Amino acid sequence: MSEEQVVTPEASAGLPKRWYVVHAYSGMEKAVERNLRERIDRAGMQDKFGRILVPTEEVVELKNGKKAVTERRFFPGYVLVEMFMDDESWHLVKHTSKVTGFVGGAKNRPAPISEAEVMKIVNQMQEGVEKPRPKVEWTVGEIVRVKEGPFTDFNGSVEEVNYDKSKVRVSVTIFGRATPVELDFAQVEKV
Repeated sequence: MSEEQVVTPEASAGLPKRWYVVHAYSGMEKAVERNLRERIDRAGMQDKFGRILVPTEEVVELKNGKKAVTERRFFPGYVLVEMFMDDESWHLVKHTSKVTGFVGGAKNRPAPISEAEVMKIVNQMQEGVEKPRPKVEWTVGEIVRVKEGPFTDFNGSVEEVNYDKSKVRVSVTIFGRATPVELDFAQVEKV
């Protein structure tokens, strides 16, 4: 950051904050969020920072035949930070452990993202909490292989998908005839 911006404590209460995308080591997004919060508190710069978001959604996956809801990052390696951009706040974020830098703009003048883009991400996060998506998505017509049960190692075409019951109806060819078979998500895999 080249221009020096002097901000008095009185003027900082209503600082115009914008959203910036911070690039972090993949898998370390939560650690970056925690480190940023600690550094902001230690530096006493709470007035220059707003929310810090790690874009995640909840997904349902089958583990050992049981449904489990897990968290999945839909922008791995990225953290959204709402902040007032000046030399001090830029340095605080840039020199936080596990942060590689800002995304967009010039090297020392990152470009903010729009409020609409942030709202889109927040809405996607909210949808994932209200109705978790399945980790594996099936599409009608897709070719799958049965990996357990009486039709093990048979290939078939997906005819119908029921996410509520975690079942798929697969058309398997047995003795030259197409036979519909209802299977759990855990019993089939993509070919």
